[in-house]
This record gives sequence, structure tokens and C-alpha cells, in this order.
Amino acid sequence: MTLNEDKPLAGKIALVTGAAQGLGAAHARRLAGAGALVAVNDLSPSPELTLLAKEIGGVPAPGDVSDRNQVQELVARIEEQLGAVDVLVANHAYMSMGAFLESDLDDWWKVIDTNLGGTFHLIQSVLPGMRKSGGGRIVVVASEWGVTGWPGATAYAASKAGLISLAKTLGRELAPEAIIVNAVAPGVTDTPQLGVDADDAGLSLEQMHASYAAGIPLGRIGRPEEIADVVAMLSDFRISAMVGQVVQANGGSTRTRA
Repeated sequence: MTLNEDKPLAGKIALVTGAAQGLGAAHARRLAGAGALVAVNDLSPSPELTLLAKEIGGVPAPGDVSDRNQVQELVARIEEQLGAVDVLVANHAYMSMGAFLESDLDDWWKVIDTNLGGTFHLIQSVLPGMRKSGGGRIVVVASEWGVTGWPGATAYAASKAGLISLAKTLGRELAPEAIIVNAVAPGVTDTPQLGVDADDAGLSLEQMHASYAAGIPLGRIGRPEEIADVVAMLSDFRISAMVGQVVQANGGSTRTRA
């Protein structure tokens, strides 16, 4: 197949989780724009998910990623409809805010089981198909808070730190099979998730935006499309040297140190 420079993912099948809104929807649109046929997942069927699939010429693939059986079933449906998944973007997330000592145990495990466990289930389910195809791309959407931690978001930050370690480890393990795994750790981004932060802080959404922007060298919070561009880069089969990396797309609020 001749590479189409304008559509580098032409002929590829992608699965984007948590795609009904926010970052996931932006990732799905960006990959579809690069030529991929995209299956869009969210927890439940919804008009938003159906409309997004129609908009980008993809297919809806609802299912609870924290449930191993549902993940296996939704991946099997995608493989039957479209073919093996070439690109997995594990973008799903669940988050709650609150003081650590007041954390509810059931809520703790819901965060871990969704964010970290869901990615585990997804990768295990798409790997056989990637191996048969001779390669693949896996992009794990972590978080800046998985790098730095964050007061009031203990379970979420811990789950995202786990995802970063998962991407590093699988990057090493799967690269010899041409299955390239990387992570992106977005900083604060303009998505509906900010409403949770604002409620916890007792601020309006506009005040929350301004509060976060004050600590970012770029002077503003991120846009979903900017993070989607990074995901598209990591999904590109022309890029193989980046393995087990964590791209910190955060406007400069967190920087790597030598």
C-alpha cells in the first residue's frame, strides 16, 4: 500500500475510548481526518456517540471498559465489522475529587478499575489482532497529575501514574513486534471534566479556568485539538523511534529535568 502523506492512517482501524465528548471526541475526529476508520467507545450508547460516529464515518462501540467481558465483546464486534484494531487510543477516564481520609473505598476502586484496569483489558484484547497484522500503535492517555500528583485527586493521580508505568513497560515488551506503545500526559485541558474540579474548589467554571491558567507558562489551559495532534503523531506508523515515552503536553506547567 502506497503511503498517502495527507492521510497517513488510510486503511487503518482505530479504537478510541471515552469518545462521546471532550478529549476522546477530539482524538476520534483527528484520527479520522488522518484517514483511519474509527470505532468510538463510551460507557453507554448515547446520541452523542452515534452522532460522532456518523460525523466521522466510523462506528459506535459502547461498553464499560472496566468490565473485561464487555471489552472482549466490543473488540470482537469491531474485528467482525471492520477488521483488527491497528491503533488503540485508551482515553477513557473516571475521576472524583475529595480529601484522602474521606475517600470512599468503592469509589477508589471504580477509579482504578476504570482508568488502569480498563486499559489493561483493552490492550490484552487488541493485542492478538495487532500481532496477526504485524504491528500496531497504542496510545495511553495519562495525565499531568500522574506525573506530579494532585491534592484531592489521589485515586485519579495514582491510576494515571500506573498508566504511565504501563506504557513504559509495554513499550519495552512489545516494540520487538512492531507494536509501539507511548503515553501522553495532558495538562489541564478545556473539557467537561473541569466541572468536577470547579465543584470541588467551590468556584465557577470561568474562575477555575483562570486559576489553572495562572500556573501555566503558556498563559492558558490546553485545547482538546492540541492534545489530539499529539495523539495523532504517536499513532503514525511512520514514527517508530518513540517507544515507551510520555509526552507532556501541558503548556510548560510541568517540565522534565535532566
